[in-house]
Amino acid sequence: MTKSNDQKKRPARVKQPKSPNDAVPILRVKKGASLKTIYAAARRAFTAADLQKYTEIEEGIPAAQVLAELEAVDREKTQKRRRKASNDRPR
Repeated sequence: MTKSNDQKKRPARVKQPKSPNDAVPILRVKKGASLKTIYAAARRAFTAADLQKYTEIEEGIPAAQVLAELEAVDREKTQKRRRKASNDRPR
């Protein structure tokens, strides 16, 4: 008696996260399993929901805004260094 296709390619059991911080699921494999079987189990366990996490477009911060903020911080730090250096000079 041969097994049906559904029984042959049953996905590996993956431990579901208990909390949002425990986001990386644990893939259970037999001891001494080859890399080929481990990768095959990982591919079977990877769902469309897992892929969705990485394909969502997130709203970012414009690079010009980040650069302006960094330049402002740099100017502020440079002014503080100059003031400190001029205060430390002997008279």
